[in-house]
This record gives sequence, C-alpha cells and structure tokens, in this order.
Amino acid sequence: MPDTSATLSLPYLMPAQAQKHVTHNDALDRLDLVVQLVVSEFDAANPPANPTEGDCYAIGQTPTGDWIGNAGQLAVFQNGGWVYVIPQNGWLATTESGDIRLYSAGTWVDARNQSALHNLPELGINASADSTNRLSISSDAVLLNHAGAGHQVKVNKATPADTASLLFQSNWSGRAEMGLAGTDDFAVKVSADGSTWTTALSVAAANGNVTLSQALTLTPTTAPTSPTAGMLYFDDTTTKLRCYDGTQWHDLF
Repeated sequence: MPDTSATLSLPYLMPAQAQKHVTHNDALDRLDLVVQLVVSEFDAANPPANPTEGDCYAIGQTPTGDWIGNAGQLAVFQNGGWVYVIPQNGWLATTESGDIRLYSAGTWVDARNQSALHNLPELGINASADSTNRLSISSDAVLLNHAGAGHQVKVNKATPADTASLLFQSNWSGRAEMGLAGTDDFAVKVSADGSTWTTALSVAAANGNVTLSQALTLTPTTAPTSPTAGMLYFDDTTTKLRCYDGTQWHDLF
C-alpha cells in the first residue's frame, strides 16, 4: 500500500502508526490548500516579508530567499513556515481579483482566453449545445462588433453541393433562407410551412445575372411632389414605370 494518495498526495494513516493525528492534520492542511485553490500571486519570485497563515503563492521560475529550489511549486504558509506542493496538470487556481488559471504542461495559463479554451467540443451560452448545434446562444440580441475597423461574418462550406446560408425560423419552422444552397449561386428562398420552399430570386455566381421566380409586380402610385434625379415611380394612370432625370419624367416601360 502506498504512503500517499494518487492525485493529491495526501498522507495515509498507517497500521499501528503512532501520533496518527499528525498525519491526519497534514492531510487536512493539504486539502485546505488545493481544494478551492486561491493564490495571492502567480509567477511570484520573492517571499513576502510578513506572511500570514494560509497565504499561498504560485512560485515562478526564478524564486529568491526561502523559495529557492522550489521553482514552479505552490508555497503555502502553514504553522509558521512554508510548505511546498507540486501542482498537477488540470488544477485550477484563482486570485481574489478574479484571475483564473489552469495548470498545464508545467505552467499556469489563463483559463479565460488562452489555449485552454481552444477546440471546445460544444459551448452553450444560456442554452444547451449539442452535436449539431455545437454553439448555442439564447439571448435577446447578439452583438458582433468591430475591433477598430471593419467586421465580417463568414459562413463557409466544404463543396459547391453543400449549403452555407442564414435560415430564419418561426417557432423552429423555416420561413426564409438566403445564401448558397446547394450551389455557388446566391439565392433567397421562402416557405409558408417550413417544408415547401420557393426560390424568390437567385444571383448567378458566374456573371451576376439575377433571376426572379415571378414577374416583378409594382404597386401603382402618383408622381412625387418633389422628385430628385434618378427617382422611380409607377404611374397608376399610364401604367408606366417612370424615371426623373432632374428636369422631367421619362417612361421606361
């Protein structure tokens, strides 16, 4: 039987051991350190002049004074002296100011924005993610802001036969979709029931030609009282589409 536990190296009470309370208290001290681990400073080099009981520091690679020879370890001030613990991969530690770090490959890395958060299999923000919707967000709004200049939202697909689109739903049933749906031509589709879809328009990727599924319907109106150059309106008297050139109206068709 080993003398210490496998993960936290807690000392075991041995058969017929004298002074069992010493070993037991040593185990409690170690638990007090590593459970809900809170450190005063990461990458610390200099021991504090007047430490208080329970103070804990994550020692850096160039320690001085009493910490010499214990680089990379945790130092906790217990029973009037420094006790050292070797951290293990996967341990989390925080500071009172809210710094959160993960011990990985011999160093404490920022658990909030470093590689510890890369390649997450799923992420749900106020929602539950799954194997299809690996990022799921439940919110009144989602803000994607610039970082000083422009901003792009990219939707990428593997092959022309795949889909890269934005789908708009009502009560989880599709009503409108725009993007590259099965081809590299841009299309806008609509549906009344989420199962039968009609392509309202498409734009050919090869030449930009626009195809409408139906003829364009214009609502009749009257001429604007103060037109500007380039303004269009549908004359409900002559049933003509007219354009203003800055001086007069012209019939287009």
